[in-house]
Amino acid sequence: MSHTRRTILKAGSALGAGAAIGGLRTFTAQAEEIDRPASAPLVSDEDATTFWHLAPAVESRIIEQGLPVGNGRLGALIGGNPASDSLYVTDISLWAGDKNDVLDNEGQFPYERVHFGTFNVLAQAAVSIPDHTPNAITKYRRTLDVSNGLVTTTYEYKGTRYRREVYSSHPDDVIVMRLTRSGRGTHTGTISITGTHGESTVDGAFSGQLANGLKYGAVVQATGKGGRISLNGNQVAFTDCTEVVIVFSGGTNYVPDYKAGYMNASADPLAIARDKAAKALKVSGEALLATHVRDYQSLYNRMTVDFGRSTRNQRSMDTWSRLVVRGTPGAAADPELEASYLQFGRYLMITGSRGNLPLNLQGLWLHNNTPDWMADYHTDVNVQMNYWMADRAGLSECFEPFADYCVAQLPGWTQTTQELFLDPRNRFRNSSGKVGGWAVAYSTNIYGGSGWWWHSGGNAWICNSLWEHYEYTQDRVYLAKIYPLLKGACEFWEHRLVMDPVRQKLVADKDWSPEHGPQDAMGITYAQELCWDLFEHFRAASAILNKDRPYAQTIAGLQEQLYMPEVSPKSGWLQEWMSPDNLGETTHRHLSGLIGFFPGDRIKNDTSPPELVEGVRRQLIARGMDSFGWACAWRALCWARLKDADRAYQLFLNVLRPSVSNSNGTAPNLFDMYSQGSYTIFQIDANFGAPSAMIEMLVYSRPGLIELLPALPAAWARTGRITGVGARGGFTVDVSWRDGKVTSATVHSTTGTETVVRSGSWRANIRLSPGQSVTVRP
Repeated sequence: MSHTRRTILKAGSALGAGAAIGGLRTFTAQAEEIDRPASAPLVSDEDATTFWHLAPAVESRIIEQGLPVGNGRLGALIGGNPASDSLYVTDISLWAGDKNDVLDNEGQFPYERVHFGTFNVLAQAAVSIPDHTPNAITKYRRTLDVSNGLVTTTYEYKGTRYRREVYSSHPDDVIVMRLTRSGRGTHTGTISITGTHGESTVDGAFSGQLANGLKYGAVVQATGKGGRISLNGNQVAFTDCTEVVIVFSGGTNYVPDYKAGYMNASADPLAIARDKAAKALKVSGEALLATHVRDYQSLYNRMTVDFGRSTRNQRSMDTWSRLVVRGTPGAAADPELEASYLQFGRYLMITGSRGNLPLNLQGLWLHNNTPDWMADYHTDVNVQMNYWMADRAGLSECFEPFADYCVAQLPGWTQTTQELFLDPRNRFRNSSGKVGGWAVAYSTNIYGGSGWWWHSGGNAWICNSLWEHYEYTQDRVYLAKIYPLLKGACEFWEHRLVMDPVRQKLVADKDWSPEHGPQDAMGITYAQELCWDLFEHFRAASAILNKDRPYAQTIAGLQEQLYMPEVSPKSGWLQEWMSPDNLGETTHRHLSGLIGFFPGDRIKNDTSPPELVEGVRRQLIARGMDSFGWACAWRALCWARLKDADRAYQLFLNVLRPSVSNSNGTAPNLFDMYSQGSYTIFQIDANFGAPSAMIEMLVYSRPGLIELLPALPAAWARTGRITGVGARGGFTVDVSWRDGKVTSATVHSTTGTETVVRSGSWRANIRLSPGQSVTVRP
């Protein structure tokens, strides 16, 4: 249809001030035209990986039932009610709080919603078509299509087939809802948008400012075919339209710049939002969809997963029914559901972590302004687990927001550490009376601030995660970017270590093994392992970049003197404390004492002393097989490294089991739910940790080694294939199997040159140039 036959609701536009700093894409107007494909490369409904439901989300349970969309910055949960659709819209940078650098009476950081802050909902949007009530429609289906990156709602009303598709476009940086139909009917209804802080909506737009000075704004605009678009009070109305394209835009003036206080004072978020929406509405609905799908699939299509066919009965069930059946004790495997769970994790990574702030405890999705733990960045496993999957799953670009966040926060973290860590009230302060570099608390926000207790090992764990990304990519430019973080963390630990008079070894000062046991233990395993890894990685980075060679020698000397954990002669476990006794909870959710086994590499299943590996195994057995979703995922990854396929698979199933009666488990929308007894909350880490474990069961890697099918569970063993698995050293791997044995594997070099490929007792030395590949058949 030509533009002359379309009616467009126009709003004022203005270019926003501010520019991207580092790698973070700030909320600014597009500076150039977008290259658009001629058509959308949609995967057919029959072939797409989908999750579907036979009823709209219940409003009071939107966090468990709403379907997510996102572009890494702008996200939404969609309810899918034809008569009254709900969208809970978020911008990842809409955060209350500040630097939070006034310590409490114990020398720790306040942990509350005013100064530490919290993630907030940007807007609630509603699309109303009053005639399309539940009693008036038939053949309803609500679907998340992860092959195409869409949420769709379809139904029939008076003989006409209606369809609405929703997505958050990364190229256009807006959320799009498109209403179409097949038949003679039309669309008549209204669109509204409201803020969550009492703002006034005028002409489909609002703006505001948080108490910390952060400015924000949001707008809804629409275009229609064959009918009329108008303003009706504070709503946008559409009347007798054969098609309606609705665009939601919004954002904040956040910038990743410590010197600017993390805010661009000259930016006008509402003007930018109007500009983005107006530009998107100049393009047809077909072109907007095609642009989004091509962009989304450029990432999603890098990995394929096939565990075999499910039964016709399994395939006929809606997603929740399928989860309930699979979670029944003794139920048969559902290979397509299990493979699609991995792809759902990849969908959340693509939609939740691209070019902006990293994934927090809830990722990009929120339904109120009072999330548990403020939906913060937890530094003692949770934010790290969020990113275990990215490189393994062929989504290395999606790791970059975490690195860019750390780089942007480093100045604030450093200043706070230098000024406050030695506070005499801080029970974790250094006995040396000196402090260097930077540290964080157990929680961090987006303003260089920390919350809760000081977390002495947090800087090392952050650095070790950043280093692992380098192991996958071999990108020296990236390594140079994160190098100041590694060096600063070493400078912190240089003054943190003390000489144990009995062992004559260096041990970490008084600390807490997250999150249990004594708070004043010396030489805890958690700290010793993290410090050893940090020193190892800094020394390697120094050599690769040819920087700070004398200081690297100093660190090497400290590393040689580190006390390393032992196996308890009492329990046979790897000690979590520098004691043969267990000083904490035997079945505790955290595996802090096993961090040198996973995600660390100091303890290796195949090369470390057998008694050390056995100590890991015995501690894992003692920890048990049931816990919160993220804790099950961490256990599964450890069992996969121990090549115990049965336990690793059972722990994955424990994550997949349905959450009922406020239990841990998977919600109808596949979000992982964390039980708080009388209620559950969404916590996203298991949605990445469990897929990481699935991949680790199929391909294990470390620099110089790729192992195929180390822990293949019987449920997937008959036949299967996975392609695009990232391997450390600069490779990707495709592997096929039948009856539990590898039939073929192709190793592709991205940047790597040499590695060993192993499967059981078979092994081969591989030499490739970047861009080359080789296929082996063990």
